[in-house]
Amino acid sequence: MSQPVERSESRRIEEARKWATIVYALQALGFLVGISYVAAVIVAYLKRPDARGTWVESHFNWQISTFWYSLLWGFLGGLALMWMVGYFILIAAMLWVVYRIVVGWVRLSDGRSAYETA
Repeated sequence: MSQPVERSESRRIEEARKWATIVYALQALGFLVGISYVAAVIVAYLKRPDARGTWVESHFNWQISTFWYSLLWGFLGGLALMWMVGYFILIAAMLWVVYRIVVGWVRLSDGRSAYETA
């Protein structure tokens, strides 16, 4: 009786993993087509409940927080452009987003939580 439950859980994780991969791809595509970055966070919000209680949920949380913090730093960097320090803030924010996409995607590919440290 536990085998069908395990298969069902396994399918749920694989489906969530597929959608988390799509969100990382949309986030990366956001550097070329900005609207895909917004689409990525919408998909992450929609698919996060399907991953609730699994290690994949951490990736949706990671992706959502990446979006909101990048929006915050982008806004602050835009405001600070008049003092020229804004360029540094915007470059740092962009590099941070690249880091979050790469690290998250690699951890997802390895079957690890987004917040794992080693």
